Amino acid sequence: MRDGLDGLWCDEDFADWYPRDGRPGLSPAQLATVCVLQFLLGLSDRQAAESVRCRIDFKYAMAMELDDPGFHHSVLADFRDRLAEDGRADRLLDLALARLKEAGLVRERTTQRADSTHVLAAVRDLTRLELVTEAVRAALEEVAGISTHLLDGLVDEGWGLRYGRPVRLGKNPTKPMTRILATGNDAVRLLEHLCRYGADRMSGLRIQALRQIMVQNYHRDAAGHLRWRTAEKEGGAGLPQSSKAIVSPYDTSARYARHGHIISRKGFAAHLTETCAPDGPNVITDVATTAATTHDSQACPESTPASPDAACCPPSTWSTPATPPCPIWNRPPVNTRSPSPVR
Repeated sequence: MRDGLDGLWCDEDFADWYPRDGRPGLSPAQLATVCVLQFLLGLSDRQAAESVRCRIDFKYAMAMELDDPGFHHSVLADFRDRLAEDGRADRLLDLALARLKEAGLVRERTTQRADSTHVLAAVRDLTRLELVTEAVRAALEEVAGISTHLLDGLVDEGWGLRYGRPVRLGKNPTKPMTRILATGNDAVRLLEHLCRYGADRMSGLRIQALRQIMVQNYHRDAAGHLRWRTAEKEGGAGLPQSSKAIVSPYDTSARYARHGHIISRKGFAAHLTETCAPDGPNVITDVATTAATTHDSQACPESTPASPDAACCPPSTWSTPATPPCPIWNRPPVNTRSPSPVR
């Protein structure tokens, strides 16, 4: 990399990452190279910084003097924070691929292969009843943090007992149907109360998550009564597909996926495409983070661009509009795109 390319990046590629005033910082091109080597070797931040200080191969890859003392390990965390902003990682990958193409290491119409690894969402596994209950609690906390007065006349001591702490019900709670209907009615009361007295607050993330979770888990029967959704094969109103179903009110983009009878997860999938021509090096050419239910064949660069929007779930009747009319149960949900995950 040092002899043939003189590095994958130069400092001018990072000009818009840093302010123009202040004390000169470390070379961002060198930090980017350290991050690549750190990932390849599975090093922690402390180990990577120590390798820069002690290892000759690290110093040679970054064109550093042998007596260069390196840097403090905390610099790498700050650099990754900058890297995660505004699609900068994708732009760095494009720059590296352009220079590899100029050097003849990447060619057009070459053989490529795709594979994926799962990314677990930082959320707790919830049953459907726990999901609805936690969604009500999250919405209440969001409203309380913005406009506490909106909850006057609605929240009483009983609500505090039910939603005052994270829910822990397990798979076999006592009186499940009573809990299901009580929680559903509380959610409807909360949404209609906010629509009547605080319509401008209905666009909050937790409020919108509660609306979608309610649509996916409850329905109105012919008499207008609130009912729990069950599978169509059980004679129910039907459940959303796993690619549409929300699994946590705190991350509405995470999805549930199962592979076989053993492996299951809630989160996302990281799809990587690399060249695999027999007469050249293997080079990663595309990285895309998608829903966990996306198959490798659907995430190739031709069909899924490498951008944050690529992780969006497709429009579906199980997604709801951002600013819905009230009351929420008088019309079916309309097609829209679900929020994108940030990973």
